[in-house]
Amino acid sequence: MSRPGAVTPAATLTAPVAPWPASTRPPSTPATLSQDPRAGAHPRLVLLLVWLGAAFSVWLWWRNTPSVSGLGEILVNAGRITGLLAGYAAAVLLLLMARIPALEHGVGADRLARWHASGGRYMVSLAVAHTLLIIWGYAVTAHTNVVDQTKTLLLSYADVMMATVALGLFVMVGAVSARAARRRLRHETWYYLHLYTYLAVALAFAHQFATGADFVSSLPARVAWAALYLATAAALLWYRVALPIRRALRHQLHVVSVQHHSDDVVSVYVAGRHLHELGAASGQFFRWRFLTRELWWASNPYSLSAAPRDGLLRITVKDLGNHSAALRHLRPGTRVFAEGPYGAMTAARRTRDKVLLVAGGVGVTVVRALFESLPARNGDITVIYRASREQDLVLRDELDAISAARGCHVHYVTGHRHEWAGKDPLGPSALRRMVPDLAGHDVYLCGPSGMQRAVTASLRAAGVPRGRIHSEDFVFEGAGA
Repeated sequence: MSRPGAVTPAATLTAPVAPWPASTRPPSTPATLSQDPRAGAHPRLVLLLVWLGAAFSVWLWWRNTPSVSGLGEILVNAGRITGLLAGYAAAVLLLLMARIPALEHGVGADRLARWHASGGRYMVSLAVAHTLLIIWGYAVTAHTNVVDQTKTLLLSYADVMMATVALGLFVMVGAVSARAARRRLRHETWYYLHLYTYLAVALAFAHQFATGADFVSSLPARVAWAALYLATAAALLWYRVALPIRRALRHQLHVVSVQHHSDDVVSVYVAGRHLHELGAASGQFFRWRFLTRELWWASNPYSLSAAPRDGLLRITVKDLGNHSAALRHLRPGTRVFAEGPYGAMTAARRTRDKVLLVAGGVGVTVVRALFESLPARNGDITVIYRASREQDLVLRDELDAISAARGCHVHYVTGHRHEWAGKDPLGPSALRRMVPDLAGHDVYLCGPSGMQRAVTASLRAAGVPRGRIHSEDFVFEGAGA
């Protein structure tokens, strides 16, 4: 055992790892020859398409607006533009979270989530701006005040009342999605409140079609807007409802065993039929729904903690909440409903033969799966595992077994920060000591958000290009990496 605040190499393998041993040595093949065939859409291409759609939305306004004069018209038309952009943004935000494989595998779940979060703030801001500008513009044109004009719009137009309800729901969802609020909410609470977004989008769409100046008088605009929303609805229904049900019937997933690693960490083994058809890879995750009386209604994301085997998947989960705590009581035979695989932190991201895998806490689950399966020559993979205490080193025996089988190094970095006498245990100099040719590596990083930001900064300072630092961060995936 290493002392607190120490870095130790992997221990010598003394016993086989059961029940999931590193029995098959991964191929000694350079990384550049191993590519994930499901790489998906490039993030820059996706962003380009999003911006082109925004430009098209503004063009709809331009096409149907011959001229603008006077303060009232300026305000009203500014309201039309912000309304169009808000409506377009709502459809885009839904598509980003529709779990479309090309986006999940190419862009990555964490980047999609960040785009969704920042886009949501812009969308709510645009919707609020649309409301205020329209009311103000109509008030100026009618030579009245904004209070009276608001009453007139609400009491005289049913679709305006629908739009007001939609705006209230958007603001509510935006508020509960703020970082400070999300820390205080259970994942399930946040998830079900988020479902009100669908109602808000439906009400806003009906409002735009009923009174939107750009749609009332233009059939092509109505067709284009309807096509956008119909395509979005079709993607959501297929990828989030129909496809998961189809796969559940096809694969018949069920729990075969639960392995207790410690008082608060368990591995759940899930078997099924034709699992090779899922195309799951190390570094990816599923959204798991265990069909027990207590858990059937909750769908939580947990990463694979071992490379997929024929007919068998494994997740390793730390007790960090009600859902993760309940998994230790699962019984063999429990049916499982799994959506996925998702995530892009796979071998497809790799560009160099040498790889550094950095794990923090239970983030080691992703690293352990990659360590087992990434093709490499002996010694081309290095693992750094950071934890506060020795007893928090999850799956250490398995890492040691893989290390011995592959001839690679594992460094365990333990101890609280104050035990390091002000030194950063994963700072640039510390990383260079453990990995002398660090700048020539690809780096896969998985752990708590704060740790990921700090290690990324250290890697950049040590000369690792940003494009060779691969990570995914799931805000609500705290119970499993």
